[in-house]
Amino acid sequence: QVQLVESGGGLVQAGGSLRLSCAASGRTRTFSMYAMGWFRQAPEKERGFVAGISWSGGSTYYADSVKGRFTISRDNAKNAVYLQMNSLKPEDTAVYYCNDVVYGSIESASDYWGQGTQVTVSS
Repeated sequence: QVQLVESGGGLVQAGGSLRLSCAASGRTRTFSMYAMGWFRQAPEKERGFVAGISWSGGSTYYADSVKGRFTISRDNAKNAVYLQMNSLKPEDTAVYYCNDVVYGSIESASDYWGQGTQVTVSS
């Protein structure tokens, strides 16, 4: 079992940038074998998919709403996944979570979620 801890969120003005980090701890020996994804949940809305990345980091895919603005990456040596968010919009405001995914899927492959990190974009 791997524990995931998200960080890097904060308050930013529209058009600004943030870089989120997802650090894996615990049983991380097989971390590099899993595709990973970022998800977000806005107040009173369901959690939704944002971005995914293959086990090697060589392939990525994104929700249409963030294409061209967000970039997912990973560093398996550090057991970490990142989300670079540029040109942020107020509608990006949400709690952001990371989780493992089956590559190409917009659903998490695990029911275990971390605490998430809050991103608030003001206009």
